[in-house]
Amino acid sequence: MSVTDRIETALHRSLLQATSETTPPSLREAMTHAVFPGGARLRPGLAVSVAAACGDRNPLLTDASAAAIEIMHCASLVHDDLPSFDDAATRRGQPTVHARFGVPAAVLAGDALIAVAFEILATPRGRSEADIPRMIQTLARCIGPARGIIAGQAWELESETDIRTYHELKTGALFEAAAMLGALSSASDPSGWRAFGTGLGTAYQIVDDVLDAAGTERALGKPVGQDQLHGRPSVVTEVGVSGALDRLQSLFSELPSLIPECPRPDYIHAWLDRVGERLFPPLQNQAAAAMREEMTG
Repeated sequence: MSVTDRIETALHRSLLQATSETTPPSLREAMTHAVFPGGARLRPGLAVSVAAACGDRNPLLTDASAAAIEIMHCASLVHDDLPSFDDAATRRGQPTVHARFGVPAAVLAGDALIAVAFEILATPRGRSEADIPRMIQTLARCIGPARGIIAGQAWELESETDIRTYHELKTGALFEAAAMLGALSSASDPSGWRAFGTGLGTAYQIVDDVLDAAGTERALGKPVGQDQLHGRPSVVTEVGVSGALDRLQSLFSELPSLIPECPRPDYIHAWLDRVGERLFPPLQNQAAAAMREEMTG
């Protein structure tokens, strides 16, 4: 089974197990709409690849980790799209949850997905059960008010924000959690994977900033120009498109050196190569026009 099929199977199984005949039909439909069809599935892919690099000693727990991190990510998107934040009408090429089901249903669906993510991790799955409390703590920390995505979102409400801190929290934190959960699912030390996950997430946020400034809604499947519209911190605002691409290239080139010692590093190197191939060609195509505009404007 491919990594993609493995992740999708784990997600379908997790949602099916978390809901029942007592779940209100509209809530179940809104939750499913939030998770499927998916985007790039980078965070669960990272969890599975780190687990493989560490020996993938407990595949069931690896699958649970991947599902939990993606469902948590989807919950954050549901809340991020709400009228009180981005007020986005589309996500992944389809109506956002609140646009399709209404704001109350979207709030409940996002909250329900957060609960599901923790339930997935808390369910015993054979070996490595001793690491389950640490896995729950890792996920909680990476979504929390001090070093998690909630803190990152809250920095948007402040008058002054450090762009690197903002990127590390809003996006890097969940990538950090994905890498650490992948290691923990294989009973490996997760501490060495923290920097790799944070660096990868920060790089991805730079990509997102550039595409928000230079991309199109048709290509991305979601509204663009949101950073400028809502006055959010953006590396493009700080250094321009060309400066952002330079920063991205530097950061991405450092990532292989951040991979800690592990039994099968080739798995994570191969996955990182695929991520680069997926991100950079469309990014460069979208950014070229914006760079020309910068030079002529």
